Amino acid sequence: QFTREPGSRWGCLADWVDVPNVYAAGRLDADSEGLLILTENGRLQQRLTDPRFGHWRTYWVQVEGLVEDSQLTALEQGVVIKGQSTRPAQATFLDASHWRDLPERTPPIRVRRSIPTSWLSISLREGRNRQIRRMTAAVGLPTLRLIRRSIDLMDSEPPLSLEGLAPGQWRPVKPAEQERLKALLRTQGARR
Repeated sequence: QFTREPGSRWGCLADWVDVPNVYAAGRLDADSEGLLILTENGRLQQRLTDPRFGHWRTYWVQVEGLVEDSQLTALEQGVVIKGQSTRPAQATFLDASHWRDLPERTPPIRVRRSIPTSWLSISLREGRNRQIRRMTAAVGLPTLRLIRRSIDLMDSEPPLSLEGLAPGQWRPVKPAEQERLKALLRTQGARR
């Protein structure tokens, strides 16, 4: 998870992680934060990002406005973005017990006193450019803050997640996680 200090430039991944020749499997736009998996393995990078494999990515999303059930249903069924419907998603309301201990965002989000905000958990199996922001806007809930919380390897084990990481912190994968990632490539090879 990487965050920017006020007044700093964005720079590149090497400014934050001192491990050479690693690349992000997926992307986060400059206004988003959260989990990135870094690898030097191009096959693994492709396997984690190709929508054909359908890895669920879960985001916590702070939106402007109070969420209605009809908006959650629309997000789950898919909305039309640039003439194409999104794949079905998972969308649930998050109460304060989930997000109240999140660190402040740098720079802070814009807040309007007269408009309340809500938090959602949205899980996708695809990753179009600024997809969550466009989906929430399409149902009348502009995104204020977007945090990728986890990526499911679809192997019946818990997803890889931000748990235990502070903003700007990174860690190598644990041996058990490394084995799970290697297994993804074996599975991919067997399907071809």
